[in-house]
Amino acid sequence: MKVEIISIGDELLIGRTINTNAAWIGEQLSLLGFSIARITTISDSRNAIIDAVTKAYTEHDLVIITGGLGPTNDDITKHVLCELFSCTLIMHKEAYRTVESFIHSLNGEMNENNKKQALFPDKADFIPNACGTASGMWFTHNNAIIISLPGVPFEMKDMMTQTVIPKLAKTYTLPVIVHEHINITGIQEAKLAEIIAPWEQNLPTEVKLAYLPSPGIVRLRLTCTANTQKEAETHIQNAISELQPYIGTHIYGYGLSKIEEIVGKLLHKNSLTISTAESCTGGAIAKSITSVSGSSHYFIGSIIAYNNTIKSELLHVSTTMLQTHGAVSKIVAETMAQSCRKIHNTDFAIATSGIAGPTGGTAEKPVGTVWIAIAHKNGIHSQIYNFGKNRKRTITKTVITALNTIRLLIENKL
Repeated sequence: MKVEIISIGDELLIGRTINTNAAWIGEQLSLLGFSIARITTISDSRNAIIDAVTKAYTEHDLVIITGGLGPTNDDITKHVLCELFSCTLIMHKEAYRTVESFIHSLNGEMNENNKKQALFPDKADFIPNACGTASGMWFTHNNAIIISLPGVPFEMKDMMTQTVIPKLAKTYTLPVIVHEHINITGIQEAKLAEIIAPWEQNLPTEVKLAYLPSPGIVRLRLTCTANTQKEAETHIQNAISELQPYIGTHIYGYGLSKIEEIVGKLLHKNSLTISTAESCTGGAIAKSITSVSGSSHYFIGSIIAYNNTIKSELLHVSTTMLQTHGAVSKIVAETMAQSCRKIHNTDFAIATSGIAGPTGGTAEKPVGTVWIAIAHKNGIHSQIYNFGKNRKRTITKTVITALNTIRLLIENKL
């Protein structure tokens, strides 16, 4: 079943609003087994809407439209679709009650614009909106289904989840599709592709592979289409088992799990604690750790030693050490980690010191140079990295690398 997603709005075309709706809808429908054939963004104009929708339902089985259902004069989607499908707008009782209830909840009074939102095409099925005033419309025309939803993301998502997706699942007979993500770090995408090429070439035809890279992480998405759930899951699990010998230690998790969640579970499971002493990351590691619910079980505290004076006064990095080796050095990072572990009395302490950029680098220590040191009961592990010249990426990669090193230490893989 082929789908086109149409996003309506001048604000999308000029870049003032990012089109997150199309990405989310595409992901949800793909999980159901639909094939996303095209995503189109158009302006708030009659001709653009008529041309795009006509082309879409002529070429595809399902069309999802978002935007242009609000109460203002530039919200014309409903009127244009009525014209296109030869409908008459009538007062819809449930739509009126929805609008009236929402306005009253805001201590407001119904005005003419509000009442217009309760007008509904006589040839469309009603899609309720529990989060706003713009009802959705479900048309059937020339063997295609055309669905129009509001452009407000949280309203659209609720309507898709509560009404549209369940109804689509009943309307179409769809294949079973199973997705699994393999989360990998510590290896770049090009090198990963080279290493796993023999495995990739031997994947069964039912299993498709996609590379989803982001700073510090590569996710491999396996997608299997089969007749039954069990058959699809078996193909996926067999593929994962065959992949592990190639990159075993680089796999940190599956699904949509995050590295901070995986590390948090390991720390909690093993009754271990952690603290951080951060310079170039400015608290980003602590922020990542504490973004996980329940992190108070294992995270004790952090010292953000951005200034050398703080490194000296709180983390016992001597002035001589700084003058001789510089803040971005093995000995300084290790001293920071050891002092942090002692101060917080934790099983692990992470320390970072580097040059995030874009300025401050030298020939000897270029921008992107980062020392990561981890103190633990058996000693200290430290490593120098160069994460490139982009400040944000350098910080992100440092966070991921530091947390992954903790994972490897706990699992005795270092």
